Amino acid sequence: MIKFKMLGMHCEDMRFRLNVVKAEPQTKFEIKPEFNRQLKKIKEMPKRRIIELTVKMISTESNPKPFDLAIRLVAVYELEEEIWLTEDEKEFVSAATRATFPYLRAAITNLTAAAMINPLILPPLDGGTLFPDEKPEAEGESK
Repeated sequence: MIKFKMLGMHCEDMRFRLNVVKAEPQTKFEIKPEFNRQLKKIKEMPKRRIIELTVKMISTESNPKPFDLAIRLVAVYELEEEIWLTEDEKEFVSAATRATFPYLRAAITNLTAAAMINPLILPPLDGGTLFPDEKPEAEGESK
């Protein structure tokens, strides 16, 4: 089992735009968030990892939405020991995503509430299962 601790988290991007969508009064819009994740390693600090979680809900002509939303959270983690095996790295990424996802979920609710619309509350999800086929990304630049 990989042991790690969160050193900090911040929001790098948070955008909301209300769209003018012509629709019948009882129209239901399909709001499907698109989630992305990126792992960055810091060369000078081999025990540090940065997880970026992004969510986007953008209206298109073929799939109109009442609003556009984009949020990017960045969480910094420190591992108890360096990771050498790919399987250990995958385990860490999944666990760190689980730890970070509830904050992204709360940010979605808070942003939509602050926009003075009915808050969008996503159902509780296991953040580690959002990316079943994705592998950790290549090394990022040091920050």
